[in-house]
Formats: sequence, structure tokens, C-alpha cells
Amino acid sequence: MPKIIFRTEGVTKVYDTGEVKVYALAGVDLELYASELTVLLGPSGSGKSTLLNILGGLDHATDGRVWFGETELTNMSSRGLTQYRRDHVGFVFQFYNLVPSLTARENVQLVTDVARDPMPAAEALELVGLGKRMDHFPSEMSGGEQQRVAIARAIAKRPEILLCDEPTGALDSTTGTQVLEVLQSINEQFGTTTVVITHNAEIRRMAHRVIYFRDGKISKTQINEHRLAPHEIKW
Repeated sequence: MPKIIFRTEGVTKVYDTGEVKVYALAGVDLELYASELTVLLGPSGSGKSTLLNILGGLDHATDGRVWFGETELTNMSSRGLTQYRRDHVGFVFQFYNLVPSLTARENVQLVTDVARDPMPAAEALELVGLGKRMDHFPSEMSGGEQQRVAIARAIAKRPEILLCDEPTGALDSTTGTQVLEVLQSINEQFGTTTVVITHNAEIRRMAHRVIYFRDGKISKTQINEHRLAPHEIKW
């Protein structure tokens, strides 16, 4: 049995708007395993991004408990969560969040300058196929290239976990496939535990494990005995 890298018990997240309480998560029990690529699938508002933010130390649960390995994140201080994110977690979002005035290399160096044991920015960009574009600015790059810079920035600190929230949501199918190929390559080459949120149900076919969300709860979990390569997925 692979090592459990994340575990949650009864995780609930409530947003209190004053007149009404909105349950973004309503008691989630979850296990995610080391070196797996897991897809979280479900409609908007089903709790996927909220859970990812809690796992990544960007937010606290209202109730329940969360562990990263043997470390409990549940009541960790803001400083502790900052250290946890810096040392262990890489994030990739739908919108690339690159600094427009910095080159690709300089955008990646924003992370390598503060990481414990980073890989050189040039090496990270080579890994995502942008070795010849590292001195270009975001405005000189396509959307897919910008997203690959964002992935290079996330992996440059050698994280154990890569959390991806709709990484292909702003991309066409060809460019999205290229981004998924990079994520799969990182997962296989480094054993990085990778979690991908998507609305695109077909992307589930490349995952080791698929977790379906509905109304703030896990509705089912599926293990893929036969996985597809990203280029085999029909969009």
C-alpha cells in the first residue's frame, strides 16, 4: 500500500454570510497517496478548490482534522503554514500569476530564491520544454507557455506535492494536452504527489485515482486500472 501523504477527517468549511451559512465542505474524509496523480472532479461549487486550499495551507477548515504525513495542519499557525507551503507545496492555478515585467527565468527565480533546496531556474524551465524561451517575457509567450512557466516555478523548489486548480481551464485542447503532459512527466520523473482539479471529465482518464465531489462531499472514488496518456484523451 502506498504511503498516505494527506488524510482528512470530517473536514467542514462554512462561510457565514450573516443571514445564512454556506457549507463549502460538509464532512470530507479523504486519503491521498504518495506519488499518485489524483483528479478531483465535480461541478462548480462542489468544494474542490476549497479542499485544495486547505490541503495546501492557504486556508483553515471550520471543523475536522487535516494531516500532511504525520504533521497535523488543522490548528497550525499562519507562520507554520507559510513554512509548510514554502517547503513542501507547489501550486498551479488556472491563471498563471506571472509577473509581467520579469522574464520566464526571473519568474521562476522568485521561488528558487526562498526555497530550501531549489533546482536552478534554467533546469526547471528545461523540464517543461522552455529552455529556449527562458529570457522571454510573459507577453511574448502563448497561454500554454505561460502555464508551463507557472509549472516550472512550482516545481523548482522540488515540492513533495503539486496542487493544480484548473491548470488547463484557460487553454485550448492542443495546448492543454501539452500542459497535462508536463504534469504527468513531473509526476512520473520525480514521484511528486499531484492533485488536479478539473471540470473536464475526460482528464480523469490519465489519473491513478479520481475523486468525485458533489455538494461539498465526496460522492465516489475510482481507481483507474488502465490510464490514458494526455494525447489519447478526447476533449
